[in-house]
Amino acid sequence: MIENKGNDKIFNIGIIILASIYVIITIFPLLHVLASSFSSPSAVNAGKVGIIPKEFTLTSYIKVLQDKTIIRGLLNTILYTTLGTIIQLVLQFTAAYSLSRKDLKYKKFWNLFFVIPMFVSGGLIPTYLVVKQLGMLNTIWAIIIPGCVNLFNLIIIRTFIVSTIPWEMQEAAMIDGASNWKIFIKIIIPLCKPVIAVMALYAIVGFWNNYFNSLMYVTDDSLFPLQRVLQRFLIANDSGTIGGGEAEVLAQSLKYSTIVISSLPILFIYPFFQRYFEKGMMIGSVKG
Repeated sequence: MIENKGNDKIFNIGIIILASIYVIITIFPLLHVLASSFSSPSAVNAGKVGIIPKEFTLTSYIKVLQDKTIIRGLLNTILYTTLGTIIQLVLQFTAAYSLSRKDLKYKKFWNLFFVIPMFVSGGLIPTYLVVKQLGMLNTIWAIIIPGCVNLFNLIIIRTFIVSTIPWEMQEAAMIDGASNWKIFIKIIIPLCKPVIAVMALYAIVGFWNNYFNSLMYVTDDSLFPLQRVLQRFLIANDSGTIGGGEAEVLAQSLKYSTIVISSLPILFIYPFFQRYFEKGMMIGSVKG
């Protein structure tokens, strides 16, 4: 075997340089937002803040935590994310398990039934009409239900089950008298921990950052998620409708602190899923 260490070394150096540039491009805006949130409103408004806080203060965080609209939006988002994640995982895993079974009647039809909507959707207006006819406008279900199933993730879960859990294991359980639900609960779910973690993380991030459904289907302020509250706050700030003078200066700092508060929960959640993330992502895609 001919070793080409020179080219490998150049390739590795190139990868390190590109990765370093990508990290800098990604990290710098985050550090700027974090530094601005801890800086005085006057320093932020004057454009003096880079990646290090200027005139360190917690004023903006105190103001944000005293704002009932933001707190209500945060609680709403936690509720939507919790319910949405549970519903999405239950629906996707039960459907994926059904599609993975060899004894499923009309299996080709059902696979096609789930694959086609991945490429062809009904469109925004028909979706709105369906939500309206179901009486979900201005309810929490208008935010949760329209996005409760991700068909691409469902196919990944099905592929994971087919490629990692032998069908003979399920047949043996059926011979021993196990029902479909018992096989699903006792065999499939315990062996799917990696992909469960990945899909849970996807669902959490999706519901936490979702504002489009609330924008389309919700007009009641008390039901707004945090991202919708933040969006309205930023629009009001950019359009100058928050106020003038000191209020406008403080609004610049509040903008950054609100962004940090809305991002922190996801940053704290990710490490708990990291151990399963790579395994769950790679097994289904490589063997499928």
